[in-house]
Amino acid sequence: MKKFSVTLIMLLTIVLLAACGNNNAGNNTGNNAGNNAGTATEAPAAGNEGTAAAGNSLETVKANGKLRIGTEGTYAPFTFHDAEGNLTGFDVEIAREISKRLGVEPEFIETQWDGLFAGMDAKRFDVIFNEVSITDERKEKYDFSDPYIVSKAVLIVGEDNEDIQSFADLKGKKAGQSLTSNLSDIARENGAEIVEIEGFNQAIDLLLSGRIDATVNDGLSFLDLKKQKPDVKIKQVDEIAEGSQSAAVFLKGNDELIQAVNEALAEMKSDGTYLSISEKYFGADVSK
Repeated sequence: MKKFSVTLIMLLTIVLLAACGNNNAGNNTGNNAGNNAGTATEAPAAGNEGTAAAGNSLETVKANGKLRIGTEGTYAPFTFHDAEGNLTGFDVEIAREISKRLGVEPEFIETQWDGLFAGMDAKRFDVIFNEVSITDERKEKYDFSDPYIVSKAVLIVGEDNEDIQSFADLKGKKAGQSLTSNLSDIARENGAEIVEIEGFNQAIDLLLSGRIDATVNDGLSFLDLKKQKPDVKIKQVDEIAEGSQSAAVFLKGNDELIQAVNEALAEMKSDGTYLSISEKYFGADVSK
């Protein structure tokens, strides 16, 4: 009887030890699963491989060997496709040169204008190059590089027009303007009669046909047109001193990458590379 009691106690002890071991195993498995689940939720979303948690740092970009660039591809002369279908343009060439100086390959990701900032928010891009104007509203959410292009409002008239020499001369004159543009405000404030147009090309057509007297428009668009068609019978007679500055756009927290881009831009301006690209597309230095 005594032997039976001892044996029974030993069996009960073994069963209890085994049960404790199983509980510990279950706890360890649960803890590991919880940790892995936590890690999984913190990992970058699909399609964002290589994106650093604190933003697309310079180190991450270099480690990936590429700079992911958001751009439209349909906005000449800044970003568009040439006759052979190749992506080109002023902003595209600036971005390619900067990528080269960073020691990485440019990867252009084309999307419509309305999707550019959404793509940036989703970390599909490291940077946007698309003649994006620097505004206080955008600066609240994004960081910008140093400006690399300046657009000024200019007053354009027919080649033979001698009556309009300045914005003040618009009083009582017909000006072709897009109603949604702030350029129409300049014409209106100077007493012009506004003739609604859809865009720059229509304004020029109406100007050449004599149906309007002038248009207040984008100086870069004027330079591009004169570069493409030097014989077009229009001229610039005045401009607004303060221009709109455009720059590369980044998510906040990419200070090192922004600094590297700014250094590349400064080098390009110093060694003449920037001026060469600028004159190719506009026939002038558009950095100031």
